[in-house]
Amino acid sequence: MTYETSETSLTPAAGGPAVTSARHRPRWNKVPEVTVYFWIIKVLCTTVGETAADLLNEKAGLGLTGVSVSMSALLAVVLVVQFRTRAYRAGVYWLAVALISVVGTLISDNLTDNMGVPLETSTTVFAIVLVVVFVVWYRRERTLSIHHIDTPARESFYWLAVLFTFALGTAAGDLVSERMNLGYWLSAVLFALAIAAVALAHFSLGLDAVLSFWIAYILTRPLGASIGDYLSQATGDGGLGLGTVVTSALFLAVILGLVVYLSVTHRDVAKSEPTAERAA
Repeated sequence: MTYETSETSLTPAAGGPAVTSARHRPRWNKVPEVTVYFWIIKVLCTTVGETAADLLNEKAGLGLTGVSVSMSALLAVVLVVQFRTRAYRAGVYWLAVALISVVGTLISDNLTDNMGVPLETSTTVFAIVLVVVFVVWYRRERTLSIHHIDTPARESFYWLAVLFTFALGTAAGDLVSERMNLGYWLSAVLFALAIAAVALAHFSLGLDAVLSFWIAYILTRPLGASIGDYLSQATGDGGLGLGTVVTSALFLAVILGLVVYLSVTHRDVAKSEPTAERAA
């Protein structure tokens, strides 16, 4: 939770309690604290994004385009609810992340499978678009920190960035797995090592916290996708053969359990601290 530190005017009503000016009401951060729970659920959501996208495309009978439109419409509804909440709500937030994971995957798949766009091109385009989002976000708000997602503008930039991190992670992950031909398990290990290197650079070498966060956020997408593919794909294709239904249901159950736990314990709710209106 974040607060503005500008002077707050308390004007007592006649015979009544002091009233806080609407301009100086506390502003609540709309995203969770970055804890181990955050990263676990994030990876699980990316896995579900991969397997659920494949499942819907195979079973829904709508085709890739139809599934993309349906899931985008559902995501839009959930984001409206998310924007209307006054503070972070674990259930709404993580539902939005799970859906945006599916939609980001479908955007990349549509470009590759329906339009024939090479993975090199889509990866480059998504990277450029994401950089543009970050530049505009920073020029407007003077911060990219997720500790201060406390205005509609910042929340809009945040979700736009999240969408393109999923799309970029999908395209880049597919590009690496196809070009290097490592297989699902070794691909997962490769991306896990890359995330570990980012963590080491942050904690031991002083890599900027915001930069470290967003690099790791992008890398968790191909990590989760590789795990999902390893569990769901047939043994002849290098997977364990659990199928998309079992894999999606298993990970959704774990996500639901963790979200319920966090909703009850509030272990991932940001502690209140005074900050300037445009925090750095």
